[in-house]
Amino acid sequence: MTEKIWLKNYPPNIPKTMEYEEIPLQEYLTRAVEKTPKKIAIHFLGKDITYKELYDSSLKFANYLVKIGIKKDDRVALMLPNCPQSVIAYYGVLYAGGIVVQTNPLYTEREVEYQLKDAGAKVIVTLDILYPRIMKVWKNTDLENIIITGIKDFLPFPKNLLYPFVQKKEYGFKVTVEHSGSNHLFTEIMKIGEVNVIKFTSNYEEDIALLQYTGGTTGFPKGVMLTHKNLVANVQMCSAWMSECIPGKEVIMGVLPFFHVYGMTTVLLLSVMRGDKMVLMPKFDATDALKMIQKHKTTLFPGAPTLYIGLLNHPEINKYDLSSIKACISGSAPLPVEVQERFEKVTGGKLVEGYGLTESSPVTHSNFIWHGERVKGSIGVPWPDTDAAIFKTDTTESLPIGEIGEIAVKGPQVMKGYWNRPEETEMTLRDGWLLTGDLGYMNEEGYFFVVDRKKDIIIAGGFNIYPREVEEVLYEHEAIQECVVAGVPDPYRGETVKAYIVLKDGYQVSEEELNKYCRANLAAYKVPRIYDFRSELPKTAVGKILRRTLVEEEKTKLEQTI
Repeated sequence: MTEKIWLKNYPPNIPKTMEYEEIPLQEYLTRAVEKTPKKIAIHFLGKDITYKELYDSSLKFANYLVKIGIKKDDRVALMLPNCPQSVIAYYGVLYAGGIVVQTNPLYTEREVEYQLKDAGAKVIVTLDILYPRIMKVWKNTDLENIIITGIKDFLPFPKNLLYPFVQKKEYGFKVTVEHSGSNHLFTEIMKIGEVNVIKFTSNYEEDIALLQYTGGTTGFPKGVMLTHKNLVANVQMCSAWMSECIPGKEVIMGVLPFFHVYGMTTVLLLSVMRGDKMVLMPKFDATDALKMIQKHKTTLFPGAPTLYIGLLNHPEINKYDLSSIKACISGSAPLPVEVQERFEKVTGGKLVEGYGLTESSPVTHSNFIWHGERVKGSIGVPWPDTDAAIFKTDTTESLPIGEIGEIAVKGPQVMKGYWNRPEETEMTLRDGWLLTGDLGYMNEEGYFFVVDRKKDIIIAGGFNIYPREVEEVLYEHEAIQECVVAGVPDPYRGETVKAYIVLKDGYQVSEEELNKYCRANLAAYKVPRIYDFRSELPKTAVGKILRRTLVEEEKTKLEQTI
């Protein structure tokens, strides 16, 4: 196995190995309220919530879950945007001994039904506007109770009175649900008086805290079993990596949705573990985000490239003071070098690329933020106690330095396995190694580079083409705001390179101009043969561009012409 040559790059203030606390995840909230009960834990659209209020509300929620029949290891689905209820419910489920099942509020009825059935969830917590969607599928699931809340429930006066009118205008309907039978109102639960701390036997290493479903790009979504140990380890690593950030003094921007594992770990869990303040936004809006950063003097802003691109392309970005930003770790998708450089210039803070996946809680690699070398185009080096290697595809045979193969990782943050899928677990976990499905290589200094997903490689005329390399070149063009490259069927070459492009406002560029530009920067076989200009690109809720959706679109077109 490859020696951990990356450790020589570690600066003195980042530990190479750590001692991990053997505590359940919710213990961090208990500690925070004991230490700083009056400190603001959450700011949400004008309302502040202290750690004491967050703790009390979470215990009320936990007690209510027990009252309606939730027992240890029962699954409770949370289908919520970033709001106080999503934090309260998350810790409430853990205090009750349950397992959180994060569910995307954008899911269709079919997707919701599949996930609820697969997880065997007994309770779902959801927004009032999503209630009709749940009612259409709940008889096909194991659901016994539905807890309903609304954005207005945690808005300050008079916003709480005005919001229902805004909601009706935006969605075209209003939902009214009574607190009776299997329907329960979040607001009524919060009226509970005395509550008890619930006692149950826990196993730090084996107990599942979270079922986090994968995106399903390679088939049906799978429930990733993340234990308390997995999540505690990853959040402690995260805090250690941000060595110059003072616990209790930082303000963390919560734009990444908590139903995505990256937002959950780097905002929800990290904030509570460190006793920091999180500023939550239910959905990303560039103007609102800029206002929030300026007003609350946000210091940490975990994000995805599309979020940073959205801010950078705001026409009035120079009117806002963003100098409070210290550090941003970008994940979920490759970070274009041009975006990194522009963002650092505008804010004065540091923006570095990291890497991880749902199966690893999620972070495994990152570039150094303040000390140590940052390598452009690299995902950085493995985090403390995280081993990484490049394997020959679908094996555990190590490849030499510089050779492209499958990235594999090992560490305390790696999942227990897939929920009710032992065969797929065996295929993905080999001798303790997690096979990521990403292709990459390691250089002589121990820095890792992702070249692409195994399934995203374009093979054109016998040549292997990695979409990321072509995208990096396109992102350097001044007219391009967003782009994604994919392989589309070609009768002669097998596949050919197609670039989907969104231009910046006020910019124009022709196919001929882009072709000339690409030919000056790429080998001829890598140059896109087709350019598709669009007003927007399909994305996940976290802002990751859906390359597979575009590929499927091309296949459908081809089938219709045959």
